[in-house]
Amino acid sequence: MIRKRFLVKTFISFLIFMTCFGAIVSAASISEKRQSIRDMADQTLDRLYKVHPLAKTAIENSVGYAVFSNYGVKIFVIGGGRGKGIAVNSDSDQEVFMKKADVGIGLGLGAKNYSEVFVFETEKAFNRFVNRGWEFGAQATLAATDGVNGGAFQGAVSIWPGAWLYQLTDKGLAVEITGQGSRYYKDKDLN
Repeated sequence: MIRKRFLVKTFISFLIFMTCFGAIVSAASISEKRQSIRDMADQTLDRLYKVHPLAKTAIENSVGYAVFSNYGVKIFVIGGGRGKGIAVNSDSDQEVFMKKADVGIGLGLGAKNYSEVFVFETEKAFNRFVNRGWEFGAQATLAATDGVNGGAFQGAVSIWPGAWLYQLTDKGLAVEITGQGSRYYKDKDLN
């Protein structure tokens, strides 16, 4: 009987310890994940500025921006991918951690890593992206510039009024963006 109580108390103590330890480990890993995404965003912006120096001016003058690191795979006729990123309100420095998921159909074989940098000229465009995400379907080939905003957004594509997108691959800036079934949404675990 005494041994049984001892085992029960030991087991309960172990559970309490693991619960507390698990919470500490989770908090640390959330903090580490956030910092990892921040570091990725800084590195991606540095790469963008080297490939297209005027992008720095566009981002500095923007209401906000978002940076994503993505991985995609295509096997014969079906493909998919995922990504993670951060959206930053330039006025308040508020950060929103986000995820990306996409599915596509088309011929191909391979895998690629690529980054995306969204630049928002208006509060409405920024809030639309953060709160509703962005989805697009079919194949969309977007123009490299709208001819009005000129230099600052040269190399970016207009995705809707007040929102621009730069896409970087391992080889530099992508001129054409195609996509099928992409979705951007808030990361519940990191916000």
